[in-house]
Amino acid sequence: MEVILLERISRLGQMGDTVKVKDGFARNFLLPQGKALRANEANKKKFEGQRSQLEARNLERKSEAQSIADRLDGRSFIVVRSAGETGQLYGSVSTRDIADILTAEGFSVSRNQVELNHPIKAIGLTNVAIALHPEVEVTVTLNIARTSDEAERQSKGETLTSAEAIYGEDINENARPDSFFDPNAEENA
Repeated sequence: MEVILLERISRLGQMGDTVKVKDGFARNFLLPQGKALRANEANKKKFEGQRSQLEARNLERKSEAQSIADRLDGRSFIVVRSAGETGQLYGSVSTRDIADILTAEGFSVSRNQVELNHPIKAIGLTNVAIALHPEVEVTVTLNIARTSDEAERQSKGETLTSAEAIYGEDINENARPDSFFDPNAEENA
């Protein structure tokens, strides 16, 4: 199906481009979201009549997104989650969780603006891309840790994915055979 794009869509085209897309993508996403019109003569005339309004609306949205991006770019957010000794989370951090964290900090971000290919399932520092507008993208850092103290240690560069890092000592030191058995016990018996 051929459609006329009403806004820039990544990996597809710019506003006003006539592109050929799969029927399902057009029917289920582009047309209901108001991102495109079917490419026929009536819609081409309608688009040309509304072009200046669409461009003005696009500029307004872009400037709003840019103002949010200036405040958001490069910021770090702490996410406290339960995790095992090896650093594996008992749950995961998804796009919805990230959007909720950013909204709680005062940024208007929806979950479909968070570009995360797969949920985060381990503690550590993770960079996440946020697409505020098709032309404005920022990167934030998520500091995922078990406690706020661990998040602070992790932000300084410490790795917390081993049991030694949690307990602060060599836990295997007490598991050595000589601490369980007296080597002279057999000789004395």
